[in-house]
Amino acid sequence: MMMKSLTAQKLVGERIANELLMLLRSKKKYGKEVSLYEPIGTDKEGNEINLLDIMEAPSADVIEEYSTRQDILRLLEGIKDALTPKEYQVICRRYGLFGEKELTQREIARQLSISRSYVSRIEKNALQKLRLLF
Repeated sequence: MMMKSLTAQKLVGERIANELLMLLRSKKKYGKEVSLYEPIGTDKEGNEINLLDIMEAPSADVIEEYSTRQDILRLLEGIKDALTPKEYQVICRRYGLFGEKELTQREIARQLSISRSYVSRIEKNALQKLRLLF
């Protein structure tokens, strides 16, 4: 019974880690603000369609969503313990986490007075640590 519980916890942890990595990737890729009223195309009659028109209504399962968000927040806080201070700085600035502005590797390098290639290595090592940990 204990083994099933540990396996289930590990699977949940892996799922949360994957969700977090997907969140980081999507934030990096689509991190710019977009208006809900921004036109995204037209329908068959030629009327403009905006994002608000195609968005799904909020989920009825608010408790599960809240629980998942809490798990993600705890996981994000665990990042600080898993990384060195420099790795933590680079990841937070690179992906715009914990109130940091999302920056390029070059901008981070300038701020930390290190080379861009060193920032790249730090980012790569930090992401590898997070993959192994979660």
